[in-house]
Amino acid sequence: MLASLGMKSMGELVGAAGEVLEVDPAALRKRGRPDKTRGLDLAPLLQPARELNPAEGMCKVQQQDHELEKKAADVQLIEAATPIIEAYAADSSKLPEPVDLEYKLTNVDRTFGTMLSSLISKKLGKPGLPDGTITINLNSSTGQSLGFTLAPGVTINVRGDANDGCGKGLSGGRVVVAPADEQLRQDDFVASNNVIVGNVACYGATAGEAFFRGKAGERFCVRNSGALAVVEGLGDHGCEYMTGGRVVVLGDTGRNFAAGMSGGIAYIYDPEGAFPEKCNPGMVGLGKVESPEEQALLKTYIEKHRAWTGSDRAQAILDTWSASLDKFVRVMPYDYEKIFEAAKDEDDAALAA
Repeated sequence: MLASLGMKSMGELVGAAGEVLEVDPAALRKRGRPDKTRGLDLAPLLQPARELNPAEGMCKVQQQDHELEKKAADVQLIEAATPIIEAYAADSSKLPEPVDLEYKLTNVDRTFGTMLSSLISKKLGKPGLPDGTITINLNSSTGQSLGFTLAPGVTINVRGDANDGCGKGLSGGRVVVAPADEQLRQDDFVASNNVIVGNVACYGATAGEAFFRGKAGERFCVRNSGALAVVEGLGDHGCEYMTGGRVVVLGDTGRNFAAGMSGGIAYIYDPEGAFPEKCNPGMVGLGKVESPEEQALLKTYIEKHRAWTGSDRAQAILDTWSASLDKFVRVMPYDYEKIFEAAKDEDDAALAA
């Protein structure tokens, strides 16, 4: 491929767009709309960067210092967890003793837990640690991208609130965020009416669980492909481009829910019947949770949410389960439902054989 472009290495290819790509405005006008391409000249966009500034390097020319040693809480976390990880890597037949660790963060402590997850992945691969091995308790507000790519076996349990990007790329771990005890003791405080986590929570999550006792910001679970997430309300564009996993919303949603959603299932608690107008119907259908098996699964999700967060909203729904169940709307992509039903038919046929 490089040879066909007249290049000998990837280094030569960097910044060489104008040397390897040709754009003919006349051909564009012929194939497309003349009014859109008249006078179009892409040459300035494709001019090699080295021609603009020959003195500047095109690739890495100096060592970068990411100052990871300044991420004190992450460094301490790794020091505490390393013996557990190495012992399990040496002999996975012996289950590690669960440990609870406590730290206090501020909202400038970004991507907490990511360095630990990287270490777990390097030592143990995708399976990670057994569930519940490491529990990290945080009594504070947290910075952006808390638990980014959090690995299996690690639970981050926050009593406070979380910033944007919480649980982004979740990869088998568990993130729990609930209000601080002092907030819950206030007579006029209702957790389900307050925002507990920022925008783009659980973006691109692939596995694991996330429980939020309160509302989330916009673009919740965008591109989720395999995680379970339970929240008590969210902003606009929820579950956008979602391809898998399960989402349970125990409250209101914003507009444009499920735009581009091609997989997974979302369950919306909608006692007022307001949700259908907020949902983008382009790729999904709305219905009830009808099968006993699916009803049991939904109940399990809500029970997990209650157990991890102490949610009074979840408790109220569970206390009146028979009546509450009818108020849930199931959101499922049309094509995904076909696959879902086909797999179910195959399972039924196998059992009958």
